[in-house]
Amino acid sequence: MPVTYRVGLIGCGRMGATIDDEVKDRPNAHIFLPYSHAAAIVASERTELVAVCDPVPEKAEAIGQRYGAQKAYSDHEAMIDAENLDMVAVATRPGPHAAIVRYAAERGVRGIYCEKPLCNAVSEMDVMLEACRRAGVQFNYGTQRRYMPVYSRVREMVAEGAIGDVQSIVAHCGVSAAQWGLTHAADMVLFLAGDGEAEFVQGTLVAEESDWEGHVLKKDAAISSAYIRFKNGIHANLVASGGWEFEVSGSKGKIRTLSNSLDYQLRQADEHGELKSVAVDPVEIGSGTQRGIEDLARALDGAGDTMGNLELACRSQEMIFAVAESHRLGGARVSLPLTNRQLAIAPDHY
Repeated sequence: MPVTYRVGLIGCGRMGATIDDEVKDRPNAHIFLPYSHAAAIVASERTELVAVCDPVPEKAEAIGQRYGAQKAYSDHEAMIDAENLDMVAVATRPGPHAAIVRYAAERGVRGIYCEKPLCNAVSEMDVMLEACRRAGVQFNYGTQRRYMPVYSRVREMVAEGAIGDVQSIVAHCGVSAAQWGLTHAADMVLFLAGDGEAEFVQGTLVAEESDWEGHVLKKDAAISSAYIRFKNGIHANLVASGGWEFEVSGSKGKIRTLSNSLDYQLRQADEHGELKSVAVDPVEIGSGTQRGIEDLARALDGAGDTMGNLELACRSQEMIFAVAESHRLGGARVSLPLTNRQLAIAPDHY
């Protein structure tokens, strides 16, 4: 029988434990549920939620009781030291992510599922990557769309040549907060581009000079536009139009996801170059959070790397930082990897 892995939840707030309550009565709730880390861990046959942690003891106790955890803690280090955990799910604000991930890696936790945004500073990415590499930790990033079947199917079709040579990817995700919103968009652009490295980024924020303290942006400014050039030649754009839809254009057609994961559309060029709709197979709809956690369990079984490993998480997070750096430099082209490792997007409440 498959191993059931012991998991500890760090952070009992919205994404950690309660976001399911917000969406459960929406018409399209089935796209995401189970949504929170706790709900997804409990729903999976591969994981057991044995402990929860939050600096507010009453919150930890309440969430522990709600999801059947055996123990509640107010200190994540104490939980990690006491519980012999196979995995931790990190659902705090991004500020403490680097320290939590490093501590878990150094104390023998083998798998980490970490909520987005990955961290607040470029230097914190370096800390996380070094700690996890040294300890051989398996990691998945909490950008749920990466694990949802519709996006995997689109990527497969692109790889199979359904639209010819890929030329561009457009993320229709609106003018939204760089860290809190468009980390999702950056990761999905990376995913649909085959997870290759980006060459450079240019972008614009809704921010003023007064929002900066040196190399630190003190607000989670919205991205109004961004251009990413990948080393494999693919062009990508984050644009102001909304809808949470992603379009991949190629030399022989286009594929577009529809209505925030509900469906997808394929159009292929006919003999005259006109784009015509083509029937596509339906795909399963369901929780990206649960699939991300189960993919982490699969990796802990020894079945290869995770779908959202830390190197990929750093790539997409660095794109967001690069947009901020481009804006800081007056819209200049910013090469990746970033040379400015002091850069941060760090509002006080993050």
